[in-house]
Amino acid sequence: MGKVLVIGAGGVGTVVVHKMAALPEVFTEILLASRTKSKCDAIAKQIGGNRVQTAQVDADSVPELVELINSYRPDLVVNVALPYQDLTIMDACLETGVSYLDTANYEPKEEAKFEYKWQWAYQEKFKEAGLTAILGCGFDPGVTSVFTAHAAKHHFDEIQYLDIVDCNAGDHGKAFATNFNPEINIREVTQKGKYWENGQWVYTEPHEIHKTLNYPEIGPKESYLIYHEELESLVKNFPTLKRARFWMTFGQEYLTHLRVIQNIGMAGIEPVMYNGVEIVPIQFLKAVLPNPGDLGENYKGWTSIGCRIKGLKDGKEKTYYVYNNCSHEVAYKETGTQAVSYTTGVPCMIGAMMYLQGTWKKPGVFNVEEFNPDPFMAELNKHGLPWNELHDVDLEL
Repeated sequence: MGKVLVIGAGGVGTVVVHKMAALPEVFTEILLASRTKSKCDAIAKQIGGNRVQTAQVDADSVPELVELINSYRPDLVVNVALPYQDLTIMDACLETGVSYLDTANYEPKEEAKFEYKWQWAYQEKFKEAGLTAILGCGFDPGVTSVFTAHAAKHHFDEIQYLDIVDCNAGDHGKAFATNFNPEINIREVTQKGKYWENGQWVYTEPHEIHKTLNYPEIGPKESYLIYHEELESLVKNFPTLKRARFWMTFGQEYLTHLRVIQNIGMAGIEPVMYNGVEIVPIQFLKAVLPNPGDLGENYKGWTSIGCRIKGLKDGKEKTYYVYNNCSHEVAYKETGTQAVSYTTGVPCMIGAMMYLQGTWKKPGVFNVEEFNPDPFMAELNKHGLPWNELHDVDLEL
């Protein structure tokens, strides 16, 4: 059906190409590219069957990207590289006339700031070129946004309150490790909290607001209000929302390590001089922390991510909770990765499928909740991320 170029050979990229390779009727050809070709080669060897070709590319370089895209001529470029590289890859797609999909919004290297404004600014360029750009097609953002669209379409006349809840109840046996790229992960969870209420953004100190929430099949976990990028697009696309928040679980040991890292300056993004060499503290920290891609083998337990929604249906107040639970052990058995990579990679593959099948295909730049949620929801059940829903329950929020 279509050729895809996947850029990025980390844990998420591993899952994406594993799942694509299993669907030759959809993904007829797959090229996996990264700055380090040996990583791509290892993934391709693991999958076998000559299903995955590999290449080397510097995703910071538009000319290198253009050369690779022109030589391969894919129908879609799937970006699972770093968020810093979103714009260079989008520029290359425009120059070569190829559509685009990613899992995380752009973030400038020099500032810990997550905003869609830089990518939304490409709307007219993609529209005029007749190309599609699909933004944020992981789990959160991604599935959580599709869950919201599904709820609005099928269960509510008006959604008013949205709480996205993300629980990782797994144990990897390490004193401290992040579940995806440490540089991005630490920047994300140490920034100030932010949520939407009554038409404006409300700011909080990091981890200032927290409460115990109960997660299905897991139980009570302390959950912390943080800012997450899908809130920005969801309040724009669902203007009836009176409040929208994002909650994530953290263990006390993790938070203690995080505080120490911040207090001693290791989370810094400004360069410092060391022995005559300029280094960025958080990049040095990334080099000494465990590789997230290596955590899967000993990871036990579950993730539970979903949306708790309150609104109106037929003039009456209604509550709704839609979620997925994913096993670290099952994810590792299938793809050699832990559940955090799995829950991001599977939706990314499904989004690519939606584009190639023509289901999610229109000129312009779109967040996933702007497409029909129904076919995507159906594919989640088929490809390892079955969802559950609870009606008229206590949302605890």
